[in-house]
Amino acid sequence: MAGSSDRLIWQHALDHGLVIVTKDEDFHRFSVLYGAPPKVIWIRIGNCSTADIARLLTERREAIDRFVEDEEAAFLALA
Repeated sequence: MAGSSDRLIWQHALDHGLVIVTKDEDFHRFSVLYGAPPKVIWIRIGNCSTADIARLLTERREAIDRFVEDEEAAFLALA
């Protein structure tokens, strides 16, 4: 969905039961305004490589799994 608007991405995730993983602060705002679903994982490590993001997600897998399974949680920031 590269190049799609944030609202379109949000709606697509909502319609398909997806979790949004992003570096875009706008999705944090959507999460506060609309709540879940969809859930949002916000990557907060600044300028980094794809390998850095993959490493972060791998290292935090248990926290991510708990977040996804928590019916009350809507937003997770990873740094």
